[in-house]
Amino acid sequence: MKSMQSKKTPFIVATVALVLSVFYFLSVYDSDETEEYRFQEIPQQSSSDILEEAIVPEASIPDSVSLEQNISATTEVFNLPELDDSDIFLRERVSLISKNRDLTLWLSSSDVIRRIVSYIDGLSRGVILDKIFPLSPPKNKLIIHMDDGKIWLNAGNYERYDQTIKVILSLDIKLLAKMFHFSRPLLETAFSELGYTPRQMDGIILRALDQILETPVIYEPIPLTRDSVTYKFEQPEIESLKPIQKQLIRSGPTNTEKIKNKAALLKKFLLNPNEK
Repeated sequence: MKSMQSKKTPFIVATVALVLSVFYFLSVYDSDETEEYRFQEIPQQSSSDILEEAIVPEASIPDSVSLEQNISATTEVFNLPELDDSDIFLRERVSLISKNRDLTLWLSSSDVIRRIVSYIDGLSRGVILDKIFPLSPPKNKLIIHMDDGKIWLNAGNYERYDQTIKVILSLDIKLLAKMFHFSRPLLETAFSELGYTPRQMDGIILRALDQILETPVIYEPIPLTRDSVTYKFEQPEIESLKPIQKQLIRSGPTNTEKIKNKAALLKKFLLNPNEK
């Protein structure tokens, strides 16, 4: 494994976990459309498989000049661990930022950064890889109600996500974007194991955010249909959306707007790292 010798700050890798907290509550899906991964295994993908599935987006997230100046000015330095040895280091840094029980459970996985990278890769394609992390599902089952023989998504369903929405809203997105730059070497190494270049990594991260930003906010009552044990959206324009977008719709219009606002801020600060 290539050695990482860059000198960093105490919160060097915290962004790796917290960026994914923005998508945290989406990890458990209400239908059978989720792409599943076994908990003990990291998904293996060859570069040829990836390129055959879809065109990999490319982009360039600018470096933060101010952060580089801050690093050189600090008197206390930290060495970035190798990717294989980054789990404990990651947990220690994140524990300084959040004591959230669900986040602690999430970080109990092994190969956390590799799992994060696989999750983002799936998210960029609109897919929810719900078995990568041992996250707690939303409380209770999907709530529906019947009216004249028609099935509707019940507004009471939205409250299932309140707890995790609060966690997401508590995040300092500007700090999150700044910390991303500190953790780039580890992320680039993990993405390269999937056959991606640094530019493709940036494109995948931004595309993952775009999947959220492109989700429609629906305030009208939403009719459902039932196929065996699975509920589906009756309207084709909703049912044809990506799994990540349909899950956001299930969380309700208010929650969808809140998550979209966070995603928009994260994208803004990633692309404008020196903005005050």
